[in-house]
Amino acid sequence: VLQSSNSLKASYEDWLLTYGLSVSPFHMRWQTALFNRQFYNWGRWKPRFLYLWFSIGMVFGIVAMFGSVILLGKTLMQTLTQMLTEAPKAQNDRMLQVVVSVLYSALGFLVCFVLLSCPHQQVPGVNLPVSQLTYFFSAILISGVIHEVGHGVAAIREQVRFNGFGIFIFIVYPGAFVDLFTTHLQLISPVQQLRIFCAGVWHNFVLGVASFMVLFLLPAILFPFYYTGVGALVTEVTEDSPANGPRGLFVGDLVTNLQDCPVYSVEDWNSCLGDISEKSQIGYCVSGATLQQLSFPARVYRRLDGSVECCSNNSLTDICFSYSSNLDSHLYACLPARKVIEGSKVCQTNMDCQKDFAPSFCVTPSLENQTRLIRVKHPPHIDMLYVGHPMHLQYTVSLSSFVPRQNFLSIDLPVVIETFCKYLISLSGALAVINAVPCFALDGQWILNSFLEATLSSLIVEKQNRELVGFLVLLAGSALLAANVALGLWMVTAR
Repeated sequence: VLQSSNSLKASYEDWLLTYGLSVSPFHMRWQTALFNRQFYNWGRWKPRFLYLWFSIGMVFGIVAMFGSVILLGKTLMQTLTQMLTEAPKAQNDRMLQVVVSVLYSALGFLVCFVLLSCPHQQVPGVNLPVSQLTYFFSAILISGVIHEVGHGVAAIREQVRFNGFGIFIFIVYPGAFVDLFTTHLQLISPVQQLRIFCAGVWHNFVLGVASFMVLFLLPAILFPFYYTGVGALVTEVTEDSPANGPRGLFVGDLVTNLQDCPVYSVEDWNSCLGDISEKSQIGYCVSGATLQQLSFPARVYRRLDGSVECCSNNSLTDICFSYSSNLDSHLYACLPARKVIEGSKVCQTNMDCQKDFAPSFCVTPSLENQTRLIRVKHPPHIDMLYVGHPMHLQYTVSLSSFVPRQNFLSIDLPVVIETFCKYLISLSGALAVINAVPCFALDGQWILNSFLEATLSSLIVEKQNRELVGFLVLLAGSALLAANVALGLWMVTAR
């Protein structure tokens, strides 16, 4: 039995070796030489162009190395300040945190996926719902492959032997790698090494820029099939959404207005909801005769937050409205919401409603704090009247700015392209920044070492002294990155 077991183990190991597979706890790797010819074709294509391409990449990589240290330092200080003061960040401060927030999101997303304990994570600047796992891991894998292709092609361009290409999965995290002949790599000049080591960061940056261009030009690219600028198309309404119901929103509806705020795109939808949330509730002009006809006696009482309710709790169509007259500035009436709003002019005060000497009042919904009455126009259907927090609409209704020209065209395709481009921009950019950090085991380690060899060899003659300087810088960079990562993990698991 023991001999049979050993024979089976040997056969299994031979099978793995034959197909270039390596399996260990939490880690699986596949390496192949199938793509070597293609890599050599790329590396020998237009040598002058590739020389210029990777020289630009070398400059970018060096700048990115210093820039990543500044960015991580500022992010760490701002995050610590925010934690200590709990004060909201200014818009400019948020912009400085975008790239590292993506790293925080990635780490938190991975932790939650492994522990199966988080339905979705919210971290500074970025939300990563579990429903978008496919986008996340696909973007990570593509960003990793493009990164390693850069290293491989640059190495062949610099006459370094290319042994193979592979991909790996660590727990659930996908990645890629290239196998280069180390002896050749050590024999070339520091500048040549820099072109190779900076190529991965450079290619991630280019991928992010290319994805941004596709995202920016998407309306023009899809113009023959989809048109834009006419509203926000509903692509999904979650089951628990307050917009779900017989008089709510449905997939395929085109939203054109929120209150008196026109909606031409998803950006307008988000902007209008933000404005509605920040501003006070608008009112509606109702004539005195109509007010007397529609209102009925009701008991008035105050809620815990100080707002007033004057309708029965069982009413699903009536809302308590407040208004003022010449004699009394605090009057309340329970009115049927739809009859009051439809055909009424919006207002802020009674002065906005004066017309033809007929007494008219500006009636305002008396609602709890942060709650709003929102009129959503989605013709040809009857307007949806929503009572609740504006952000609940934003989180539970998915929309697209692209409207199909033909019924057989998918309403989800533009959303898929948009979302995937956004993930590529974020994650490829994050990988470029993080890999440029002068830290042990990252590209930044080799970029720093080659940079010091290329610039300090005449100033610091002893190689050991140059290596000591490099070690100290790497130690500081590693500590800086570790502090950011630790803080990021704490933020996505403790909050």
